[in-house]
Amino acid sequence: MTFTKPAIQSFMPETRTLMGPGPSDVPKRILDAMARPTLGHLDPDFVGMMDEVKQLLQYAFQTKNELTMAVSAPGSAGMEMCFVNLVEPGDKVIVCQNGVFGGRMKENVERCGGTAIMVQDDWGKPVDLNKVKEALDQNKDAKIVAFVHAETSTGARSDAKAIVALAHEYGCLTIVDAVTSLGGSELKVDEWNIDAIYSGSQKCLSCTPGLSPVSFSNQALEVIKNRKTKVQSWFLDLNLVMGYWGSNQKRSYHHTAPINALYGLHEALVILLEEGIEHAWERHYQNHLKLKEGLEALGLDFFVEEQYRLPQLNAITLNEGLDDAALRTKLLRNYGIEIGGGLGVMTGKIWRIGLMGHSSRQENIDKLIGALKDTL
Repeated sequence: MTFTKPAIQSFMPETRTLMGPGPSDVPKRILDAMARPTLGHLDPDFVGMMDEVKQLLQYAFQTKNELTMAVSAPGSAGMEMCFVNLVEPGDKVIVCQNGVFGGRMKENVERCGGTAIMVQDDWGKPVDLNKVKEALDQNKDAKIVAFVHAETSTGARSDAKAIVALAHEYGCLTIVDAVTSLGGSELKVDEWNIDAIYSGSQKCLSCTPGLSPVSFSNQALEVIKNRKTKVQSWFLDLNLVMGYWGSNQKRSYHHTAPINALYGLHEALVILLEEGIEHAWERHYQNHLKLKEGLEALGLDFFVEEQYRLPQLNAITLNEGLDDAALRTKLLRNYGIEIGGGLGVMTGKIWRIGLMGHSSRQENIDKLIGALKDTL
């Protein structure tokens, strides 16, 4: 049998301005870091860098949790790691859904053999604390409360501190989705007593996609160590992974880590450290206000009420008569700007404009507002 040799050459993408729900613009400094020589995944120098990644993630999460690391896979794997390690068959989990990603939490609970008790809120609204309390009152045997801090599908922020405090009153652990919030808006894992949290490398950290920062409290670790059943995922079993990411100087082989991707995350976290986490939160907020001014001048309104809006993920209601797909295609083809459309029930109804990480800059806002003025 013979095969025709395909006429394919090296892929050279055009430069885009990434202002959608992720990934965000990756600065050259991070891309340069990823091009450095590859080391072995048990090389002493690489192991030393892994320890620095842990310290840098502890700063980003504002935690002293020893079990803080980067999962060798995107944010969805960080989510799954939290659920497969903490949920056992028969466990009741209160799952708050006010967008697409709460639905993914439900799916994880059910795949672990647990029962998801759903707390539903309108898309674009925050999680209603009273509804969570009602669910906890009706399910006093619940083990976990899971919710999305920054709902990427709608641009709505929920009160993580209050939800966690309520869950703990009922003796529940908490699992928090911080994929869009880490590095972009206030997040304090230790002060808010969050038990398990996951994020992604490609949003407000402005690294390339493919890594998921996670952190687990000592209380969560105790639950994991005392499981009655095996963790259903071998790759994501923390009892095994910690042999590689643990504090022991002698690391045991678990998997071949994405070496160069971790170089990039290390550099992204160094950039965050240099800026300062509070300054990063404030930069995202101030640039949100600048974007808001420009959009409102064009007659465009926000989908989420002001007090619940995410500064890094701006959901804009599409005016009647606007062709969502056609306009976004024009922005991409004519101006090299990527913005996101709606997901699920919001498809064709909103735009999602990201101001995340390196994309959260005045020049990007000016470019987008100018392009929208011409296009609209």
